[in-house]
Amino acid sequence: MNDEIRQLDPKPVWKNFNALNAVPRPSKKEERVIAFMEDFGNSLGLETVTDAVGNVIIRKPASPGMEAKKTVTLQGHLDMVHQKNTDTVFDFDTQGIQMYVDGDWVRAKGTTLGADNGMGVAAIMALLESTSIPHPPLEALFTIDEETGMTGAKGLKAGVLQGAIMLNLDTEEDDEIDIGCAGGIDITAKGDYPEIPLPEAGTGYALRVKGLQGGHSGMDIHRGFGNANKIMNRLLYKADALGGVHLVQIDGGGLRNAIPRESNAHMVLESKTELAVIKELSLQIAEIKAELAVTEPNLDIILKKTEVNGNCMDPVAQKKLLQAIYGVHNGVFAMSAAIEDLVETSNNLARVLVQKGSITIGCLTRSSVESAKMDLANGLKAVFELAGYQVQLSGDYPGWNPNPTSEILKIVTTQYEQLFGEAPSVVACHAGLECGILGKNYPDLDMISFGPTIKGAHSPDERVQISSVQKFWKFLQAILVQTP
Repeated sequence: MNDEIRQLDPKPVWKNFNALNAVPRPSKKEERVIAFMEDFGNSLGLETVTDAVGNVIIRKPASPGMEAKKTVTLQGHLDMVHQKNTDTVFDFDTQGIQMYVDGDWVRAKGTTLGADNGMGVAAIMALLESTSIPHPPLEALFTIDEETGMTGAKGLKAGVLQGAIMLNLDTEEDDEIDIGCAGGIDITAKGDYPEIPLPEAGTGYALRVKGLQGGHSGMDIHRGFGNANKIMNRLLYKADALGGVHLVQIDGGGLRNAIPRESNAHMVLESKTELAVIKELSLQIAEIKAELAVTEPNLDIILKKTEVNGNCMDPVAQKKLLQAIYGVHNGVFAMSAAIEDLVETSNNLARVLVQKGSITIGCLTRSSVESAKMDLANGLKAVFELAGYQVQLSGDYPGWNPNPTSEILKIVTTQYEQLFGEAPSVVACHAGLECGILGKNYPDLDMISFGPTIKGAHSPDERVQISSVQKFWKFLQAILVQTP
């Protein structure tokens, strides 16, 4: 337990966030946090059920005098993105998150914090255990695997939920009310390549890209942050054009929903072109750092000699790989014509792994327009297929179409104005929220999404604002009193 975190206000929320963050909860490995949430609900004597896929539902009767109100479903996801700095020694499968207070922010020591969506979950827990906060009938829906497939939301059957209104507590700006989001689809390209022996007259080198900001591949995709996989490929592409470059391994990026922060490559440079390649790489490194000086001031690109063993890529396969990755679009593809400043369609080149005759490349394509999402996905598929790779499209999930006439939206907007003296921003976001998926089986569910201010989600720079959590908690309680 972290007493410093537990003493923050509002104490009921931070106490539960602290307890939640002590439980390892990787996506697709939620057994421990499911059991934690079951124990929590049962300890309160509340109806607690777990469905076939692992979603936990806890129901709490209304406060006296509020029994006639509509049931409100409070929704958050139990899993968290696991990212850490290279020099951080940490095991997400066995350790709880190590948190600390930094001014008005709570951060983690070298890892993601889990405020996405742990703060929403903690607020719901605080409501469930409260004996003094007035509320309508409550139904808490804690879904699993939101971050790597949304399989919890997809697996929730029709007829399980009893709520008429849903408050999704999974957005990251405390002055925004979200009423729509993007859908997404995973693109995975795989291929094999022939290996050849390393040249006898050559020197081994390691090339490393690090120090990038990373971030959420939806919410941060428009910020111009560097993508380690694209930077690495740009360097290798220029070096390969000079000849005498023999790739042994590339290992870059990780999760699809995180902008890649690091990439590592091992290669052998032939003696006859070694100096020319090193000179070209030095020029490219300087150019890239200059281009990204504002958005990526901590970018570091290191080339150093190292021992390299094994075999290397066939030169024809190597050229096709570098061409294919160069041709893959990364970043914003189109802005919305309907909603000002909203990214409509984007792609994140999330993962590149090349080793021992095998190639795996992973992307996440997002769009608030279904046809545009599939158009970009098919374009990426075509690029990979031209290189001779097998391509799989999977994990497809729909966007959430905005409903500007929503009854709960009017209530929430009015409450915000009365509490804080200004109108909130009513927006759609480029991240993937579970509302669109849940709406397929519950088309009459009146939904909105809001949350406290969280920065740097999906990266080790993730942090949540303490004063914003106080604002969020006050807002949430006020909404529950005013629901119909």
